[in-house]
Amino acid sequence: MGKILIVLPDSDYDPSEVALPWFVWCQAGHEVFFATQSGKPAFADPITLTGEGLPLFAASLKARMEAEAAYATMIAAPHFKKPVKWAKAKADKYDALHFPGGHAPGMKPYCESPEVYRLAKEAFAAGQPVSAICHGVLPLARAGVLKGKRTTALTYIMEEIAVRLTAKALPGHYRTYPVSVEREVRQRIGRQGKFERGGLFPRYAGSTAPNAGFVVQDGNYLSARWPGDAWTLALRMDEVL
Repeated sequence: MGKILIVLPDSDYDPSEVALPWFVWCQAGHEVFFATQSGKPAFADPITLTGEGLPLFAASLKARMEAEAAYATMIAAPHFKKPVKWAKAKADKYDALHFPGGHAPGMKPYCESPEVYRLAKEAFAAGQPVSAICHGVLPLARAGVLKGKRTTALTYIMEEIAVRLTAKALPGHYRTYPVSVEREVRQRIGRQGKFERGGLFPRYAGSTAPNAGFVVQDGNYLSARWPGDAWTLALRMDEVL
């Protein structure tokens, strides 16, 4: 089976977009490794993980129970406890790479890292399978590897809903950059690229509805929008591998 590297910021990533793919891939027999900026175990956005601080009408932004359970198991796994540093990671040591997302401020070093860009460039140059979801599409777009590609990412509508629902209780937490993810990705893929939003009423994939998520595939590159797509994205990566 394959070796998959999940590239993480040191903090504030979305737990569902990491733990659910990790769970699916481990169940399928793949070996999953991790890379972080510091070389130390990374921790998810606590607000998304626990729901603490979210206003009642934004409760849907909290990770679901299946993701919580997967996260609790994942952080106890040996490979999670001993990640490699971004600077020392080499894409060719793995069969596939995964770039998850998240909204919180801790995502910025990851989205702006030349080392993360390098890993993306190495993987695309070698034609390796790569998956990205939500803000995880940004470092790929900024690395220049998505020019002319078909892709999705966190859509403008999804981002705005999260920002507006939490504007008073958590100002700035869900607004990572002034420009939306969708707008920047559209600019960077160019006119030859195609951004796909999926349906207006997204469904949440999980063990009971594994194929409910929305995934865009362009060759060996797979992309998705939000935590609800993570399970389906992981299944599609498994098929590619």
